[in-house]
Amino acid sequence: MKYRHAFHAGNFADVHKHVTLLCLIAALQRKPRGFMVLDTHAGAGLYRLQGAAARRTREAVAGIGRLENAVFAAPELRDYLALLTAIREEAADPEVYPGSPLLTARRLRPVDRLVAIEMDVVEAAHLEAGVGGGARVQVERGDGYAGIRSRLPPPERRALTLIDPPYEERGADFREVSSALVDGLQRFATGVYCAWYPIKDRRETDRWRTGLARRLGREVLCAELWLHPTDSAAGLNGSGVVIVNAPWQIAERMREWLPELEARLRLGPAGGSRVEILNAVPAAV
Repeated sequence: MKYRHAFHAGNFADVHKHVTLLCLIAALQRKPRGFMVLDTHAGAGLYRLQGAAARRTREAVAGIGRLENAVFAAPELRDYLALLTAIREEAADPEVYPGSPLLTARRLRPVDRLVAIEMDVVEAAHLEAGVGGGARVQVERGDGYAGIRSRLPPPERRALTLIDPPYEERGADFREVSSALVDGLQRFATGVYCAWYPIKDRRETDRWRTGLARRLGREVLCAELWLHPTDSAAGLNGSGVVIVNAPWQIAERMREWLPELEARLRLGPAGGSRVEILNAVPAAV
């Protein structure tokens, strides 16, 4: 399965991933000290939702298209939609959709910074034009996994690393994500790490999650949203994120906003969501 940012912009997985990203940034900003956001597979930064026929892609219609006129109770979902509206108003184009580096750049405080890495030369150029420039936003063309080795630990001693590869070779990408998380924690044990992954066959992703948690030897927060049966190898059935060193109350808040988001995106009875903590440490009695 190939998950290319431009082909799938605005789909349900993008929404899930981007709300999670904004929540993590907001949580880190509860403290005044600055931090670095390292986006290892950044993409182009801004996309159009219309395909070749000048109509929105089916994925965008079933994703962000189902949220645009929604009224949500969760402040996390309201904040996400407000930022999306502001970006579209600035672009004077209701058919654009921001990727993770643009969303991050709009949330940076003067003490925070973004390092966005993209391998593709064309997408990196678009990203540089859209968000690059200045000390607070750096765009690099290169290997995002190598960026973990070169950029961690950061001078700020606080960082959020977003790992969002294209999963062109699903098995290899899952292994690389696991290795990147291990590598990152060895270099910077207190950093916050968030890795997105696709759900096709839940048995496969459950085995990967369990093995990852065992390998890391620490708590791993897993949050998943699915719209289709998760035992089929056809297409993208669900979206998942694993978070290591999750900020305070992230799991509790996810249990509020993720079901509300899934209910709005739901296409039928097969949909659902779950928030779990693997390797949870028992509470003291």
